Amino acid sequence: MPTAVLTDRERTAVQAYLRLLHTVRAAFGDDTSAPPHDRLPSVVPPAVLAEAEQALAAAGLTGNEEEFFRLLHSWCPES
Repeated sequence: MPTAVLTDRERTAVQAYLRLLHTVRAAFGDDTSAPPHDRLPSVVPPAVLAEAEQALAAAGLTGNEEEFFRLLHSWCPES
């Protein structure tokens, strides 16, 4: 399997995105056993979202989702 060689900033952006992805999955998956009218709204901590946005900007990937997801898939294909 080919692997991408990411810069430090690109790697940081990918790692921040993966943390955000795992946080969102955990937030939306925690309360599925409760009836819909009893579920609380899912909350993603603003700091996790801000970290991902800052990392994308630092890597020069803001607004370039195609390039970012290409890097993400080459570095972490299961995400």
